[in-house]
Amino acid sequence: MSKGEDALALMLRAYGVEFEREMRFSPPRRWRADFAIPAHRILIEVEGGTWTAGRHSRGKGFDLDCEKYNTATLMGWRVLRYSTGMVISGEAIAQIMQALQTGEIANGPT
Repeated sequence: MSKGEDALALMLRAYGVEFEREMRFSPPRRWRADFAIPAHRILIEVEGGTWTAGRHSRGKGFDLDCEKYNTATLMGWRVLRYSTGMVISGEAIAQIMQALQTGEIANGPT
């Protein structure tokens, strides 16, 4: 688990959110989500290596992530994606809590 994933797990627990880690949401493909909140059909990914040319920001890895996230969306999941910085800053937990309370996420600052 990454630093961002561990931090988000602590925040979700602090807010009393029931979640699963590494939940397999599409068994035929063996895809897993970093976090799932099944009661609200939300999958959460904490993307690593965004500033270091990691897997998620290189061509093939990016394409595979698109396939995974689009499939999840077509299966009825809402997919929320965050960088480690967004988790540490509190932006991720704020949006997640908003999604849980309202069922949607408002646009960011204009």
